[in-house]
Amino acid sequence: MSKEPVAVVGIGQTRHVAARRDVSLAGLVREAAARALADAETTWAGIDAVVIGKAPDFFEGVMMPELYLADALGAVGKPVLRVHTAGSVGGSTALVAAQLIAARVHGTVLAVAFEKQSESNAMWGLSLPVPFQQPLLAGAGGFFAPHVRAYIRRSGAPDTIGALVAHKDRRNALKNPYAHLHEHDITLEKIMASPMLWDPIRYSETCPSSDGACALVLTDRAGAARAPRPPAWMLGGAMRSEPTLFAGKDFVSPLAGRDCAAEVYRQAGITDPRREIDAAELYVPFSWYEPMWLENLGFAEPGEGWKLSEAGVTELDGDLPVDMSGGVLCANPIGASGLIRFAEAALQVRGQAGEHQVAGARRVLGHAYGGGSQFFAMWLVGSEPPGS
Repeated sequence: MSKEPVAVVGIGQTRHVAARRDVSLAGLVREAAARALADAETTWAGIDAVVIGKAPDFFEGVMMPELYLADALGAVGKPVLRVHTAGSVGGSTALVAAQLIAARVHGTVLAVAFEKQSESNAMWGLSLPVPFQQPLLAGAGGFFAPHVRAYIRRSGAPDTIGALVAHKDRRNALKNPYAHLHEHDITLEKIMASPMLWDPIRYSETCPSSDGACALVLTDRAGAARAPRPPAWMLGGAMRSEPTLFAGKDFVSPLAGRDCAAEVYRQAGITDPRREIDAAELYVPFSWYEPMWLENLGFAEPGEGWKLSEAGVTELDGDLPVDMSGGVLCANPIGASGLIRFAEAALQVRGQAGEHQVAGARRVLGHAYGGGSQFFAMWLVGSEPPGS
């Protein structure tokens, strides 16, 4: 039996900020979910099941929040499924929801992901002591900076690439009303003069700590036919993982990332991603990861990704726009960041991305990764249903 086609008919997100003191976790997720329902022109009664995703519970200190969020999400008496794959969890949440529809378990599913970093300290939550991991500088940057240095040595990239990417994403964020960082006076010189946090990652080449939530309404072919506007169709989706550490692991270009992208392309019939994909929302928490992921996902040959960033190919008006919304560099509610990438991809092919819309976008990739570059989730969405 063939899989049921999956369509995105509702998209909602909150404004991402440093601290949402005005709402609880329940209020935050309901705000995003209500906007997604309104976009789909449906009600809570039209949802068959809810899939919730978030980062580790100790990021907020609320254990198993999915239990008390059921009421806020209209899920009392309905199936609720919690997903957790570290920073890639937002992407995994969308894929689990999509699989429930593709398998014809449910007709319409609400996928919600969120984070309220202001209620805990994710920096120190990511700095677990021995024996859980080796001693590092504080936060995720302490883990990933050596991998960036390895990329620079391997590729011969000039040390300006990180600043160029950050400058591009900060300018893109000015066109996105939901982005956390709106730095109207940003310049390349200011980014390059910002403090060095984890060599070679500077302060302005780093993502913020954000509160925010995102939600999608996913449905089957019948639901898409009832939708008030053309949906985004899922053309391919996959998750892959690998251990944090193992002999021969390539931290610069993880095998799980390459395999995940290859499976998405196989499902979507993509043979040349550089030419057949119009834009990409990549999970780039530190600016150097844009060229690294361009290579990992097959948009550039090994060692060549930085040349696309340097040449302006990934600019909003470039040949392959990347992180049109400003990306994770400009809004990072960790548990939701992956779902935001998936949602922004869907907005693009629906023509609803506002000032950061890519003209004529028909196929757009959404990408998320998490943990020690060990969890990957990706989907490709299009303006036409699969097989068209």
